Amino acid sequence: MRKLRISFLHLAPVTGDIDNNRKLVERGVTVAAEHGAQWVVTPELCIPGYLFMEKMGTDWIVPQPDPWMNGFLGLVKQHALTVFLSHPERDTASDKMYNTVFVIDKNGEIIGKHRKVKALGGAESWSTSGWKIDPIECDGIMTGILICADGYKNEIAQVFKDKGAQLLISPVAWGPGHCGPDGEWEARSADTGLPMMVCNRSGNEDGELDYSLAESVVTQNGKRILEATSDRSVVLSFDWDIDSMSMLSDDFDRVYL
Repeated sequence: MRKLRISFLHLAPVTGDIDNNRKLVERGVTVAAEHGAQWVVTPELCIPGYLFMEKMGTDWIVPQPDPWMNGFLGLVKQHALTVFLSHPERDTASDKMYNTVFVIDKNGEIIGKHRKVKALGGAESWSTSGWKIDPIECDGIMTGILICADGYKNEIAQVFKDKGAQLLISPVAWGPGHCGPDGEWEARSADTGLPMMVCNRSGNEDGELDYSLAESVVTQNGKRILEATSDRSVVLSFDWDIDSMSMLSDDFDRVYL
């Protein structure tokens, strides 16, 4: 049996407070490593907050890696982790901006990225839709990345499956309510036959979006096998059997930040 310990950084970022949120991610990564994590997943747009555009615009979004990212790569290397980091980026050639998840390996190198395909309007109007849908090999595991609405229907998940993905990682910022999740994560695991690991978030954004009851979950074969909410930032960790692609933990281990 090959055991993989995975930590979700179920964070409560402050809208527009880049420095605070970057430090929160750094602390979360360090705490996860101290508790044995090998993979760490961050929630969608944890660096600026989901509603950042009205508060701070987009001039701060630059090509990656920028100086902070280079320092973060060093932190990841120090702890020998694989990290799925949500961080907006600006494309050097086109000047277009993307809602991106970077995959960083234990050598502190960016080995791949996924740009959100189903970029929404409104608060996400700054983001151009990505088009590349390819699994990324992480520690020998072919991994598909679905950023929030990418998992709303099966079309993107199925492409990952058809291209050899063995599991799905999904950073999200998706709270309950009128347009909250309604079985999509369970459905994607049933449709593809792949386990789906969803890192959600906590906190409240300017009184408009309440994530205090947002759920981080792991689904398999159409069912939730782990789920958790938190009213504050917490590291949620669990153990996974790579060989059988099955859950080893009965619940998340929690460490509050």
